[in-house]
Amino acid sequence: MAKYNDLDMENWKEYDDILTDSLWIIDKRDSSGVHNASYHGNFVPQIPNQLFRRYTKKGDWILDPFSGGGTSLIEAQRLGRNAIGVELQEEVARASVELLKQEKNPDTRGTILIGDSRTADIGEKLQAFGVNKVQFVIFHPPYWDIIKFSENEQDLSNCATINEFNESFGQVIDNTLQHLEKNRYCACVIGDKYANSEIVPLGFYCLNLFMMRGLKLKAILVKNFEETKGKANQKAIWRYRALASDFYLFKHEYIFVFKKVK
Repeated sequence: MAKYNDLDMENWKEYDDILTDSLWIIDKRDSSGVHNASYHGNFVPQIPNQLFRRYTKKGDWILDPFSGGGTSLIEAQRLGRNAIGVELQEEVARASVELLKQEKNPDTRGTILIGDSRTADIGEKLQAFGVNKVQFVIFHPPYWDIIKFSENEQDLSNCATINEFNESFGQVIDNTLQHLEKNRYCACVIGDKYANSEIVPLGFYCLNLFMMRGLKLKAILVKNFEETKGKANQKAIWRYRALASDFYLFKHEYIFVFKKVK
């Protein structure tokens, strides 16, 4: 089997910063360099950093169909990986490109494709770089309608129902994983939501979308989070509401890792 990362297992003890447990406790987001939390919905840079180091090598190509603020592309560039992002909002994509330019790695290549990741011609972009397949795909879709990212009808955060969200995200999976090399990996970062006095298990819906497409589930990771922008400085009131009612406060999100075997 071909090696899919750069880890030197003869010196495995040196990788004490690489997580191997299924519970990821990350105290605060990496804010080094151009990383910032200004784009609402950005995940912490440590997530793509950990995944890319475990499942890719220098020179590999990474695809992010929800590139947003560019977090995963910045990490890919820092680690010597090439990357293509797809972003629906032109102004968001252009801001991410500027961030990438500020920390440009001359040994990497990549671009951000402005468009709908359900239908974007990713193959054409790859061919422009002389590439047939990517070696990793990282999905960080909207958590349905928790955050409204735009007024665009194509935006998954504007789906009217959970069925519509599942169908749309499924189309993204189909349009992207056709470009993933066989026996390589992808990951989905997703959380659940609460609506109408019950949990909507969004994470498990998304897990099933990948499973039904024949991907092999390799890991279910649980990552903590402490305070969201929407609940900033409101810990006490949310704890009161939880105690006074019948629910628990979300403090986690999922990272599902899959292997493409078909």
